[in-house]
Amino acid sequence: MGSRVAFLTYGVARRLGKTMAGLLLLATPVMADDVTVLALGDSLTQGFGLPEPDGFVPQLQRWLDTQGIEATLINAGVSGDTTAGGAARVAWSLTPEVDAMIVNLGANDMLRGLDPAQARDNIETILKVAETEGIRVLLVAMPAPGNYGPDYKQDFDALYPELAQAYGTLFFDSFFKGLGSDDLAELRAYFQSDGIHPNADGVARIVEALGPSVAELVQASASVE
Repeated sequence: MGSRVAFLTYGVARRLGKTMAGLLLLATPVMADDVTVLALGDSLTQGFGLPEPDGFVPQLQRWLDTQGIEATLINAGVSGDTTAGGAARVAWSLTPEVDAMIVNLGANDMLRGLDPAQARDNIETILKVAETEGIRVLLVAMPAPGNYGPDYKQDFDALYPELAQAYGTLFFDSFFKGLGSDDLAELRAYFQSDGIHPNADGVARIVEALGPSVAELVQASASVE
């Protein structure tokens, strides 16, 4: 971890509370022109099953650093979280130093077969809070599998682009887009043994694909500071 950037893990923020987390970040040696980005998500964001440096947020931070993009990421991924969980915690997660937010939720809703209408309402709640707080958002879609039927998939897949358009957020059409293959045998090489969570190589490919959209988010947020 470079001296310019310090990671504030979500577990620390949760224990210290909003005020103390804000004080901790103020004491961190971050350049004044940095954009602070909250990564709100589930285990895919949190980095489940991986050493911390191999997780999504640390790899994305390194990608941004390599590109010379002045941004500090906060890992607000909670393993097992649903869109309802994200909606419940978004308001207090957006501490005063946060300028922008990546929203990557929905995978656990689908694993549990939850109603797409509920997921839509929950993500809309998140976007409304961000809008009220003046926080720019990159909404990352999680396309549904086909095992719940075509109607379920259609309803779930549609909620992301429709909400992005309605709230004027940036949009990325699939968290797993960087894996770029329909060949299951090839895809297995990028996942952990559970077949759900990407391994370090899989995360690297995801970050390469998603990174330019995050860079756009940072640029858009810096322009209004």
